[in-house]
Amino acid sequence: MEHMTDWWTIAIIVGLTGVTVLTRCFFFISSKPWTLPHWAQRGLQYAPIAALSAVVAPEVVMSQGVLLDTWQDARLFAAAVGLLVYYSWRDALLTIVLGMAVFLPLHLGLGW
Repeated sequence: MEHMTDWWTIAIIVGLTGVTVLTRCFFFISSKPWTLPHWAQRGLQYAPIAALSAVVAPEVVMSQGVLLDTWQDARLFAAAVGLLVYYSWRDALLTIVLGMAVFLPLHLGLGW
């Protein structure tokens, strides 16, 4: 069976590619030096933690698209320990190690 891509699909792909290249290369194309305002630079400092929270939080409080209805879930306890460790020592590696040290026995041992 032969599959052919129509011209509309090709035009959309080329157009989206052009927009992506233009927006990502805008800072290189411009001949003038360009800096972000102070408020934007400050706001971008929070982008990594906001992105991480957006990925991790649903995984901790939801299972297969439904909010958890029990407290017997290893992810809740591991996340709580991770938060406590991070806010106490500000050490990302220690946070991961101790969070997993709580998660694995509860998940594998108790089946939570």
